[in-house]
Parts: sequence; structure tokens; C-alpha cells
Amino acid sequence: MAKKIIFMGTPMFSVPILKSLYQNGFPIELVYTQPPQKSHRGQKINKSPIQGISETLNINFRSPENLKDNPREYEFFKSISADLAIVVAYGKIIPKEFLNLTKKGFINIHASILPKWRGAAPIQRSIMNLDTETGISIMKINEELDSGPISNIYKMKLDQNINAQEVSEKLSLLAADKILDVVDNIFEGKSKFVDQDHSKATYAKKISKREGQINWNEEAPKIIAKINGLFPSPGAFFNYSGQRYKILKAKIGSGIGKSGEVISDNLEIACANNKSIKILEIQREGKKIQKVEEFMLGSVIKKGSVILNV
Repeated sequence: MAKKIIFMGTPMFSVPILKSLYQNGFPIELVYTQPPQKSHRGQKINKSPIQGISETLNINFRSPENLKDNPREYEFFKSISADLAIVVAYGKIIPKEFLNLTKKGFINIHASILPKWRGAAPIQRSIMNLDTETGISIMKINEELDSGPISNIYKMKLDQNINAQEVSEKLSLLAADKILDVVDNIFEGKSKFVDQDHSKATYAKKISKREGQINWNEEAPKIIAKINGLFPSPGAFFNYSGQRYKILKAKIGSGIGKSGEVISDNLEIACANNKSIKILEIQREGKKIQKVEEFMLGSVIKKGSVILNV
């Protein structure tokens, strides 16, 4: 009898992984994804990236609001009699009773080196923490958040010039490649799942918009890490003269000045420990993204201005 896989995912991070499984002949019986979301003004309905690729590949999908307290969905899921469920950033709680509905259980692809950075924002937290490496962990799902036993970890290096979007793309492609052997090993009974060391667990809580505000009393590497870790959304920002400015790209400089002081005509801003950051791309609230040279032509932020931590 042919194997049956249920895939559960929502954002762009999940798309290369689903495509890889499908294009390499793995039997995707059904996809679960989050339902379409209304845009901010309600004028447009936005399908999830996984719904989009499922339609393109002609894979059946479902998008219930919730699985919890949903007996109809439970019975439907049970009726599939799937061999394996693969979860990649689905974004919905999978109730305990669902976890027994596939023969080989549920596996999850998580974007960190577990047990470090369990939770919602592992890529962002890893960059903001100035970690030197990250990776993907493939684990069995249990009742506790990202705490199930692990079969495989694949690592990649981090440096201070890479942002969260770039890391996400690299990890997604890494997972898309590695998941093929992982699933084969599971079906052939070759996989070994090892318990995590729960004493070493750290948690990557969901990012809040207010975390993006830059504190110019911090050292330059920490500020760069915030800019890169929060790119593209919600973004790192500062306020000046009643306006919010998002920094999209910057690098460390060597200028000296009072923290928050603009020390050059190209928007170099002093930080702690006699260092600075050089802004390369910036966006004034409600305006387009600009290279710093274009931005400075009409900016009220000049050399000698001081940006306060408010």
C-alpha cells in the first residue's frame, strides 16, 4: 500500500520544503495551512504561500481556523489514515489527540539548533543574540513546545552581515534538501530520535514591534544585530522630530561621538564604546525605501543632530 504524508505549513519558509517533497515523488495526500488573511484595510484577501503552491501543484489542502475543539476536522484527519505528518511553521496548535492519528507520528522542522531557541522567532532571536551559528532541527512533536526528541540537526554559520530574511531562505533550502533522506529513513525504520537536554533550553518569544526601537547607548554590533534580526519585519527604527525611521541596512563604522549623534553627512550615528553605525538603506514612515545618499538630499537629519532614545 502506498504511503500517505500530510504536510502542515503556512509561510514562505515552508514552500521549498513542500515543493522538494512533491517534486521528488513523495506522496503528499493532503496539505494543512492557515486560512487566508484580510489585508489591513480589508480590501484584499491574502492566501498563505503554502495555499498558493498547493493550488499550483494541484495538491488538496484544508485551512480550518483551528484544530482544537474541532471534532469534524479530527474525524476527517483520522479518515486519511496517514503514515506521517510533516509540520513546518504551521502556526496553529496541534492538539494532543491528533498526534496519534498517523502511523509514524508527527515530525517538525524547526529553525534552530535545539534545545536552543524553542518557540516562535528562532531566526530573529539567534541573530539578535549575536550567535555564530544556527540550523534546522528535525524532531518528533509532543505536547510541550519544541521539546520532542530529535533525529537530525543541520547547521550553518552566521555572520554580522546576514539578515533574518536571508537566513530564513538558506535554512529553508537546507531543510528542503535534507528532508528527503529523513523521510526515507523514517519509512525504512532507520531513524533514531534522541531526547533533548531540557536543562539547556532557551526560548525565542514572539517579536513585538516595540522591540525594534534602537537604543543608541548599545554597542554597534548589537544595533546591527537588531537591524538584521528584524529585517524585513517589523524592522529596527528610531524616532526623530515626531517621525519614525526604519533602518533596513547598515554596517559598523569607526566614528566617535555622543551616543545618538549624527557624526557625518552620510548618516553615520555614534553608539557606545567609541563606535558608530553607517546607515545604508532607510525608510521614513509612509515613504519609500531609499539609499542613504538619496535620503540625505532632503532630510532634516543633518550632521550634528542628536537622536534621542525616546
